[in-house]
Amino acid sequence: MSREEAESILKDAGVAPDADFPLLEAAIACAIHEDPSRDPQAARDLGAAGAERLAQRLKQESAEEAIAEAMAGDLRLGGDLFTYEDPDNADIIAVTERRKGLPVTLGIFYLHAARKCALTVQGVDFPGHFLLRIETDEGPLALDPFSEGRVVLPSELTRRALHAGLTPNVADRLDRLMAPVSDRAVLVRLQNNIYARASLARDFERAERSALRRALLDPSDHRPWLDVAAAREGQGALAGSLEALARATALDGGAALAARAQRERVRLQLN
Repeated sequence: MSREEAESILKDAGVAPDADFPLLEAAIACAIHEDPSRDPQAARDLGAAGAERLAQRLKQESAEEAIAEAMAGDLRLGGDLFTYEDPDNADIIAVTERRKGLPVTLGIFYLHAARKCALTVQGVDFPGHFLLRIETDEGPLALDPFSEGRVVLPSELTRRALHAGLTPNVADRLDRLMAPVSDRAVLVRLQNNIYARASLARDFERAERSALRRALLDPSDHRPWLDVAAAREGQGALAGSLEALARATALDGGAALAARAQRERVRLQLN
């Protein structure tokens, strides 16, 4: 798969309804877009194996036990405790090879298997640490894919929320802490993570690619184009930065004051 073919897949995913969003294939396309030299089949095979193992375990185990054992036990997927900042942790193909990664990258395999087995599992955009929400007969439970899919108790959710800086009146609201997000939002969060790390490392080419992937995945959002513009400016590509800022302004109906201000600043550098 070439980078252009990966972009085509992401464009199609971007216009797909949330209910039909191809999470695993879109995540694979993101990884190939970053490095087209690799074969994506191993990631597809691991996704299929996860669904097969989960289906077998659901015959004898509860949903929350089955998905944790299938993903962490059978597939050996877990959090990278020692090299957390390694860029490979945010790449679905690299995670397939290493069997360790970030919570959101690991969560993609959980979500894919759950969809194949008709379980109601969704991502939770928890501050500072991605979680999963699984619906059970006793009500929703929070699962941590980074910690081998274990259940996160309500008291720990509150503690984590307070640690992340939420106010006590928000940290006690489990309905808000466990609000589900779409699969599209899960993959966008992963690209946001890549962008933030690449920008911090001043790897502006990588930052631009991750921001462009966000723009393709959510074509109605103007904010990824602001990040594309910033990354291009970091590379000295000022004309390309202005083009991205124009896209952001058009998508936001001209209301993005930040985009206009940034555009004028870049324009001055061209004069």
